[in-house]
Amino acid sequence: MTTVLITGPTRGLGRATTLAMAGRPKATRPDLLLVGRPGPALTDIAEEARRLGATVHEIGADLSRLADVRAAATTVRNLLGSGAVRPLHALVANAGAMNSDTRNASADGYELTFAVNYLAHAQLIADLRDVFARPARIVLLGSNTYHANIWRRMLGVPAAEWSDPLDIARPATGDTSPGMTASGVAYSNAKLAILYYAHELQRQVGDGINVSVFEPGWMPGTSLGRDAPEAAQRVARALARIPGVATPKSSGPQLASMALDAKWSQLRDGAFVVRDRLSQVKPEAVDRDRERRLWEATDELLAKAVRQEQGGLR
Repeated sequence: MTTVLITGPTRGLGRATTLAMAGRPKATRPDLLLVGRPGPALTDIAEEARRLGATVHEIGADLSRLADVRAAATTVRNLLGSGAVRPLHALVANAGAMNSDTRNASADGYELTFAVNYLAHAQLIADLRDVFARPARIVLLGSNTYHANIWRRMLGVPAAEWSDPLDIARPATGDTSPGMTASGVAYSNAKLAILYYAHELQRQVGDGINVSVFEPGWMPGTSLGRDAPEAAQRVARALARIPGVATPKSSGPQLASMALDAKWSQLRDGAFVVRDRLSQVKPEAVDRDRERRLWEATDELLAKAVRQEQGGLR
């Protein structure tokens, strides 16, 4: 019997995954810690999961604010320490965003896409890694957009353009938005960061916690691109009707399986699963020097946010 924490449970893939876990038979149904933006959507998914039989605790947190993430981690630690939930055996870092203007900054001053997709989860995991009941699993949400292929080129989906993480975390400047290409690069950079982080995180946590990455498949038309121009959203909704395209309904149970089922229990070292198939990442997604540098820079960015909150930044 176990507890699973999932971020971003209110929409799309996160909602489908939450309901897939909540709807499992009682013997294999986990307790659920739902970490998401506070409001009616979080309340609704928690209530729906409870109707399916799950024990649920909703934890309100705006993942674009690292102070909220740290507070959410404290709440999780308190729930575990008091025995209010069963031991934590899995964390699904599902929440994501694709901001349409890379000048937009998080509450801590970081480029918003990088802040939500990557930094928020790095903060949450850093604050919780010592409370996992081993064996445990951390499942991160990845994407193949970090590299270009013929289909992504045809659709104008840009690949990652890696640079030092401190530069990636810095919002764009200027009076004019850099545009959707820059937004796409920011998203791909964040997803490449997740792959680098997964490899280094496994080295840091050692045995007993297995780190893997799930790619749900191409899923156009979801709420991920809700900040995109309306014309782009209409195109995405049309593409979502193509047969064989991934949907939250099809990929949600697969992500739930990654967190819970014996089939995936040996996955570690940032193993990359596309829908229901173990896959190899491209060579540029494995780089020990970049992985070490990302780890160091992440510590620096998270510490800076704490200093800012405490009023100690000068």
